[in-house]
Amino acid sequence: MEGKPTAVTDATFASEVERWPAPVLLDLWAPWCGPCRMVAPILEELAAEYAGRVRVAKLNVDENPATAARFQAGSIPMLIMLKDGKEVDRLIGAQPKAEIKRRLENLTA
Repeated sequence: MEGKPTAVTDATFASEVERWPAPVLLDLWAPWCGPCRMVAPILEELAAEYAGRVRVAKLNVDENPATAARFQAGSIPMLIMLKDGKEVDRLIGAQPKAEIKRRLENLTA
């Protein structure tokens, strides 16, 4: 399923994100969030561009309150970059593709 964003839940977060062997870009979002819908196509493109190097994961904050609370997701979209299961960077709000890509380059360097 690499090359496309992977949906994760509270139940699958540990195996799909924390223990994932490559860096992960985690998108905390909700279906009612306009800026989240604006970022979604960018994340689709980045998942394809970084296939095999970065996993793009999406977590619906309404359906997964435990993980959302863990990352204090008060504002969405929230993009969290994780390496070896640990947060290394965070972007809040709709960001342009160039900025997300710049952060991903740092993550994969």
